[in-house]
Amino acid sequence: MNAKQVSKNFADMVDLASKMRSATDADALLVMVNGPADWQLLKRRSRSYLVLVAGNDSQQMHDASEAGLPTVLLESDETPVLEQLSRALLASVADELLLPGSEVVALYSGFETGSIDSVSHIRLEDHLRRLTARDLRQLETSLPLETLRVVVDLALEIGREGREGKHVGTMFVVGDTRRVLAHSHSASFDPVRGYRRKQRDLKDPRVREAIKEIAMLDGAFLVGASGVVEKACRLVDAPHANITLSKGLGSRHWAAAAITKITNAVAVVVSETNGTVRLFQKGDVMLRVEPMRRAMKWKEFEYDPPPPTE
Repeated sequence: MNAKQVSKNFADMVDLASKMRSATDADALLVMVNGPADWQLLKRRSRSYLVLVAGNDSQQMHDASEAGLPTVLLESDETPVLEQLSRALLASVADELLLPGSEVVALYSGFETGSIDSVSHIRLEDHLRRLTARDLRQLETSLPLETLRVVVDLALEIGREGREGKHVGTMFVVGDTRRVLAHSHSASFDPVRGYRRKQRDLKDPRVREAIKEIAMLDGAFLVGASGVVEKACRLVDAPHANITLSKGLGSRHWAAAAITKITNAVAVVVSETNGTVRLFQKGDVMLRVEPMRRAMKWKEFEYDPPPPTE
């Protein structure tokens, strides 16, 4: 396909997506590019509705930004295109380009790399709240998946519900407790001290509710691999050297990056600004999840065995 054909194909797909956006009354058009694109065409469309551009080519994102289009720079990796699309949507919400309840029409290369050939209508509230087990397994950690699930669910509840109408910021450091203790100190009294292990086990709904009540206290919760809260109100002493974070992230996020840089722990941070939950490992943000109005549904692999033969 020559350059003229590529340009016409791109324009045709944008026209199709625009008609779908109008028919569905979607809030935005997200174009995920990995090949040639017509920035001026998209800029003209952005006068009528919001147009976002996502991709892993920094030069392309620079060019789109220069044209006046909001952009989302993705990591360059070999993940499936639909997973990259999910990342682009998550990043758009986290960067406040989209609201969690938005509806989006997405254009992307579903079949042939470098050619926009697929269009989808996505309801973010339904799409983003289905965090899968694979999202946590990608952390490549020795921590039990069930423990990570429990902590993430609790963090999302805190991010969604807050306290007295306000967002609450807090941090959970999960695993490698002995080394984490060596790089932290008590902020004040420890509200979980003196309780039996089963009274500190996050798998118990009553314990989770109790933790939500004290989540606004300074310091982090240290959670063992089994899901038991070992300590609370711990201030992290780990150094911040050789750590790079996005602008706008506060002291909890820096502490989470620092402690996971020098230990094998995973840190889960709830942002006090907007309730966003971020998971840190090895000093980097590995997963970012937006709190939704309804509880998150874990999507599992379902298998119905065949009926017994007679």
